[in-house]
Amino acid sequence: MGGRRFSAEGQQPPVVCSNHLTCPRSVNRMKALVLVEYNRFELQDVPVPPIADDELLIAVRACSICGSDVHGVDGSTGRRQPPIIMGHEAAGVVADCGAAIDDLNVGDAVAFDSMLPCGRCWFCVRGRPNLCDSRKVLGVACDEFRCQGAFAEFVAVPRRIAYRMPAGLSFERAALAEPVSVGLHALGRTAPRLGDSAVVIGAGTIGQVMVQVLRRAGCLPVIAVDPDEHRRRLAVSLGATAASAPESPELRKTVDFATAGRGVDVAVDAVGLSATVELAVNLVRKGGTVALIGNLAPQTPLALQRVVTREITLLGCCASATEYPDALRLIAEGGIEVAPLISAVAPLHEAPKWFERLRSGDQGLLKVVIKPDLS
Repeated sequence: MGGRRFSAEGQQPPVVCSNHLTCPRSVNRMKALVLVEYNRFELQDVPVPPIADDELLIAVRACSICGSDVHGVDGSTGRRQPPIIMGHEAAGVVADCGAAIDDLNVGDAVAFDSMLPCGRCWFCVRGRPNLCDSRKVLGVACDEFRCQGAFAEFVAVPRRIAYRMPAGLSFERAALAEPVSVGLHALGRTAPRLGDSAVVIGAGTIGQVMVQVLRRAGCLPVIAVDPDEHRRRLAVSLGATAASAPESPELRKTVDFATAGRGVDVAVDAVGLSATVELAVNLVRKGGTVALIGNLAPQTPLALQRVVTREITLLGCCASATEYPDALRLIAEGGIEVAPLISAVAPLHEAPKWFERLRSGDQGLLKVVIKPDLS
């Protein structure tokens, strides 16, 4: 038996409205924000995606704009090829269930991962789905695949990537479970010891999450580095023991004072540019670890001799693997604060202007959450 499913023969599934009551609504068409060509969006009326037996139709209640979405709009990454509905950091309610689903029902609140691994390859069966040979990502279109995302009223996702939301967790906060899971995955890769010193380069969303997860792991001090003063102050409010601009001479002084001149045990680069990789390598101690999460630049030079002769460990950290449920739990319990990261909540039709503001680097702007049900 499947979950509560509605036939396509004239019967329309109810969708949970913002007042948490079910109400009749046609699901033949929906509003979606479509990147029709690079640097140009259109709010379009498009067909609601069909679902397979193992899939859910989700009525999207919140979808946050990821930095990868912002950088993908102009085509520079090659992973947002128009036409595409972007958006992968999202949460909503079940509007329809595939025939094979018997553990969720219409109206259940869920958040869902962004990754669609095959579940069968060598990496998947060993618990590393983020390295899946044929994985897809919601809201991404590249040469290998096209997968419509969640900047829309509805999105179809496999049941295996959807998770019940903890009681009392808002859709807006749940939408940030994806970046939190990325931070948790990086923490697992880095495996700091109690009392390790750390520096986080880049105080965007992932950087702010890393500050918090490193402090939870017992790292002290945790120093945040970012050129934006607002982001530095936010990092300190979320647990960073100090914050500095990358070009400030005080940064090296702070690190040297905290580590008796050795350098930090762990340096996290949450940006991924030549300058930030170089800074991470320069701030870490001999035998220390550099965790690379950001990848704004596909290639960067590396101070190879410095890495080799100082026996620095370089760790690549890609997306997340099995951390999504823990991310939801920690957000719900307040172990990781995400509400301070949300700069604005806006309806779907206003999303293009927020993309522009994010691309222009508006001071103080961090995470923007789009709510299709406000449109």
